[in-house]
Amino acid sequence: MAFERTRAFRNIEEVTVGGAQVARLDLAGTARLMIEAALRPARENGPLYLTSVNGEVLARRRASREFAELVDAADLVSADGQPLVFASRLLGARALPERVATTDLYPLVAERAEREGVTFYLYGATEEINRETYEVTRRRFPGLRIVGRSHGYLTGEELERKIDEINDLAPDIVWLALGVPREQEFVRKWSDRLRNVKVIKTSGGLFDFLAGAKKRAPMWMQKAGLEWAFRLRLEPRRLFLRYVTTNPIALLLLLRQTH
Repeated sequence: MAFERTRAFRNIEEVTVGGAQVARLDLAGTARLMIEAALRPARENGPLYLTSVNGEVLARRRASREFAELVDAADLVSADGQPLVFASRLLGARALPERVATTDLYPLVAERAEREGVTFYLYGATEEINRETYEVTRRRFPGLRIVGRSHGYLTGEELERKIDEINDLAPDIVWLALGVPREQEFVRKWSDRLRNVKVIKTSGGLFDFLAGAKKRAPMWMQKAGLEWAFRLRLEPRRLFLRYVTTNPIALLLLLRQTH
């Protein structure tokens, strides 16, 4: 099906950072927007689609026109990378207020959701990580309704049934933690069958951090834009090639396509 940008949030200011159109919103404003969207009736053409960009996403977006279209089709694109914030401050006409990391956003949305009666569905990661994310969330936000959960490795008829199950459960917000680019492709393929869902938020490695399977960098490294270096030290075999191939491209994009 055609997958074009719907621009549901026309009143949200955007700035161009690394070639991507990024919402000029802070964490609190993004959380508030998600809850407001979750309290409205579901759209006839499928859920609102919220995603994020960081250095890796910028590099992938540059390398693949198809992937760029999937990112640009989002109703809201957040800056999940401190270097994007730095670039907007140094080179952009308007600076991004702060980094909107999904790991920081999740508890803000959960707190508001618990208060407002907004429901969650947790989709993605392994069964162990997904289950632990569910348990951690329930302990921290006991009044929050999580209507369902599933690991992210379903295929074929099993996946088809799960999509129908999610739609029947009609969660207000689906947190989709499949990693790039699987989660963007999931939105493109299944949005038209999830019309009872209000919002889908791509979440990358969110569940790994919530479940304690991975550690976040110290706050000073996060603020300095060095979280990638911390992660590289912990997982050199998995991340070395990724960062060597994407970081230089992302840096050039930030320098040349931020305004």
